[in-house]
Amino acid sequence: MNSQVHSGKLTLNLTLLCLVLGIGGTFQYGLHISLINSPAEYIQKFINDTWQHRYGSPLHPDKITLFWSFIVSVYSIGGLMGSLIVGYLSVSFGRKKTQLYNNVFALLGAALMMLSPVAQSFEMIIVGRFLYGVNTGVSLNLHTMYIGECAPKKLRGISVTVSLFIALGKLMGFVVGLREFLGSEALWPYLMSFSAVPALVQLLTLPFFPESPRYLLIDKDNKEGCLKAMQQLWGAGDHVAEMDDMLAEKNSLEGEQRKGVMDLLKKRCVRWQMISIVLTCGAIQLTGINVVYFYAYDVFRNAGIPDRQIPFISLGIGVTEALTTVLCGFVIDRMGRKPLLWINYGVITLTLSLLTATLSLQDLHSWMPYFSSALIFIFTLSFGLGPGGVSCVIPTEMFVQSYRPAAYMLIGILNWLGMFILAWSFPFMEAALGAFCFVFFIILCICMGIFSFLILPETKNKSILEILDSFNQLNFRQQKTNPVHSTRL
Repeated sequence: MNSQVHSGKLTLNLTLLCLVLGIGGTFQYGLHISLINSPAEYIQKFINDTWQHRYGSPLHPDKITLFWSFIVSVYSIGGLMGSLIVGYLSVSFGRKKTQLYNNVFALLGAALMMLSPVAQSFEMIIVGRFLYGVNTGVSLNLHTMYIGECAPKKLRGISVTVSLFIALGKLMGFVVGLREFLGSEALWPYLMSFSAVPALVQLLTLPFFPESPRYLLIDKDNKEGCLKAMQQLWGAGDHVAEMDDMLAEKNSLEGEQRKGVMDLLKKRCVRWQMISIVLTCGAIQLTGINVVYFYAYDVFRNAGIPDRQIPFISLGIGVTEALTTVLCGFVIDRMGRKPLLWINYGVITLTLSLLTATLSLQDLHSWMPYFSSALIFIFTLSFGLGPGGVSCVIPTEMFVQSYRPAAYMLIGILNWLGMFILAWSFPFMEAALGAFCFVFFIILCICMGIFSFLILPETKNKSILEILDSFNQLNFRQQKTNPVHSTRL
């Protein structure tokens, strides 16, 4: 690896690219997860007032709840749509242009949110939320792919910034949703259209950065453009080693066409890569992170914290997740992916087990709610340091260029389906099982810890073909394979 890769100029350029990609990328995803909670009562009141203005009678409370549930859930439908189209768009238009064009969805959604009170139309809020979902469905996958392909081999752990911007987006949603900022009845349209700000920032800044070097060389056969992009991002130098790795991957894929999701499901040569990303990335919703966020308010309230202070305590959870994600970025290229996964899955399993016990015994001891509160912070820390951060890095490392867009599409589909199913099913699980609803997530985390420790290959500091060879030992256990030929149809 050239010494220039570690120069100050490189660090500055990669940092700026991470910032620009993040602010209009996964930051939007995190923002909309937390932002929607603050204006809930105001939007429901707006729905009822609009209906009464049109038809002369108020809506039944059940119908208001139905409309509100659809406003919340249509975001997941839009996200699923974005995940379905991101593979085609990223290949047809490139990573950079797709990310730029994707901001149009956020701007249109923000405009509809802002104008909905003027037009007396709650339907505009529904369409706006759908467009927000499309925007984040695209960026959730594209941001990871783009930054992963722009990082040199020894700095691929920088993809953990994807998770960092999710955490920062959640944190910003909590902040701007406070009543002291935009979380009032008069300002809720501005709050719901806040997404336009990061979209505009990215539109104005991303054109100054290059396309993904790997995309330019492997997909477009543009050696000159690839070298120029590497020099802009990594500093002056020839970067021969990185170029040779890309050319080796390109030669191994000579004549290969872009693969689809069905190829991932059918092809033996990517079977264990597919299984790995399904478990480590596609099932991230099933670790229980959003469920713990749901329980946090009740736990803090039972601990005696005044209701007006609970949103500020919740900010602490967001800060904790952001800080641990930053820490993950520092240690992931030193410790490796496997240890961060299996160690933190173990901690999460223990934390959820203790949280199940403490929530069941909340009323028996006065100190129990405080213990539960501490466990929530520990869980958030382990999630950011382990699954939350690592899952943003490994998809880029596990697949050659022809399979990578399909892999991200599959991850996105599973992520949005998981969010949608969990949002609808969890209230019933909670009603039936109470605090024991965590048992399902505990079992999953135990399985993931075992899988990470015993089966998942380490990808730290390896080229794509070296990683491919590691997986071929799992995909073709009964025969010796050449990593070049095993990627073919």
